[in-house]
Amino acid sequence: MINLATATSNESMTTVTLAKIDELAQQYAAARRVVSERVKALEAEIASLQRRRVGAIKVAAAEAADLSTELRVLIERAPHLFVRPKTLTLHGVTLGFRKGVGKMEWEDDAKVVALIRKHLPGQADVLIVTEEKPSADALKNLEARDLARIGVHMECTGDFVVVKSTDSSIDKLVTKILKEGAQAAEPAQ
Repeated sequence: MINLATATSNESMTTVTLAKIDELAQQYAAARRVVSERVKALEAEIASLQRRRVGAIKVAAAEAADLSTELRVLIERAPHLFVRPKTLTLHGVTLGFRKGVGKMEWEDDAKVVALIRKHLPGQADVLIVTEEKPSADALKNLEARDLARIGVHMECTGDFVVVKSTDSSIDKLVTKILKEGAQAAEPAQ
């Protein structure tokens, strides 16, 4: 593993060349391949384990669903047992009766807004949500001086270093593992 403090001081004494960058990029690509291979091996083991266990899980889930149905039928037949309190917790299972929250539905927002304005005009400001916010897509088309005049600041518009694999088959887990490895290698401050 490269010590960044030592590498920085040593590199400042020598000239950085494209050949050196190429060599380090080759080492990085090889290290990523090792991580990728190990992640793929892990995923293969997980898939194999899932295939071996999924049948038993489905059987257990079906049994639990059947017992849940039986329990619901019994509770529906005995509402007198759930007057006060309306629910009980037995063996980590809450059961009984609960008042439904309900769900409001409407087909056309504009129609409901128009009817609120017509029939309940005094409550329109409470019943109707009006949202105003800047449009990021439209703001992207403005020049920098206009953005500055309206208090919008652009960030990350200059050049920046990119080290990203072009291999799209490597999933986000590889990147996460590499990131965690880089954080672990950083000295504590």
